[in-house]
Amino acid sequence: MNQQFMEKLKQQLEQELQEIEQQLEESERPEATELSNYDNHPADNASDLTDQLTEMAIDEHRGDNAEEIKRALQAMQDGTYGKCAVCGEEIPQGRLEAMPKALTCVEHAEQKEEELRPVEEEVLSASPKSDDFVEVEEFGSSDTPSDKN
Repeated sequence: MNQQFMEKLKQQLEQELQEIEQQLEESERPEATELSNYDNHPADNASDLTDQLTEMAIDEHRGDNAEEIKRALQAMQDGTYGKCAVCGEEIPQGRLEAMPKALTCVEHAEQKEEELRPVEEEVLSASPKSDDFVEVEEFGSSDTPSDKN
């Protein structure tokens, strides 16, 4: 990879990082819109909560992006940028142009996504087995003893 291409990507990453950090600084912290929830309709409270959670999720995403960019910039300083962090193969320039913060080849990026699946998926299946409900009912239900006869 030539030095001019590397410098272009570095400037692009630094600019993107600066924009993200500025957005994070300007981001408003969630706050309640009313002093009391007594006379608020539950739907209004739900709308406020949804707005707050959306803002928090966006900020978290921005923070994750900033961390990825910082890792890519550090790899540039270390001289490891452009090589897959898993297998050591060269990352194609097309991938780096499309995603300058990439530290893995496409093959290993897909493996990373698979690793991020929720832990619950290992235990839960998409379609419950018929005996799953019997097990759950052992922990209690609203049925009275006369309902079970």
